[in-house]
Order: sequence, then C-alpha cells, then structure tokens
Amino acid sequence: MALNFKDKKVILSDVVGVEDAEALLEWLQKRPYARAVFSQCTYVHPSTIQVLLAAGVAVSAWPEDAELSCWLQSILPSCT
Repeated sequence: MALNFKDKKVILSDVVGVEDAEALLEWLQKRPYARAVFSQCTYVHPSTIQVLLAAGVAVSAWPEDAELSCWLQSILPSCT
C-alpha cells in the first residue's frame, strides 16, 4: 500500500499514484495538522502533491532518492 495512515502522519511508500490522491484528501480533511513522511517514497504523482499543498501539510522526512527529495523540498514545507 502506497499510503499508510498513523495518527497524524501519512507515510508515503514506493510509488504513490493518482488513485491515492482521493484517499489522502479524505484523511487530511479530518487531520488539519498532519505530517507527511516520504522516506520510503520513490515516486509521487502530481495530484497527490496538489492535495498536500492545498492542505498545507509539512514534511517530517524526505525521500532517500536525492533527485525526488530536492524536487519535493522546493515545493513542500518541512516541519520546523
């Protein structure tokens, strides 16, 4: 499963596709202060990024893949 929901964290793993965006949106609507964990993510569809941006989700762990991590860090906020 590409999305794993735990308390106020969503853990994105492997390939997160377009079909995951709706489930993520529904989950985030009930958790306004959720955090995203990308450490095991290898690809994320832009629709999922749009959901995260719209919800104002901060990232607590970036992907191991340097290119994906750099791209995501340029558009998503990190936890402070």
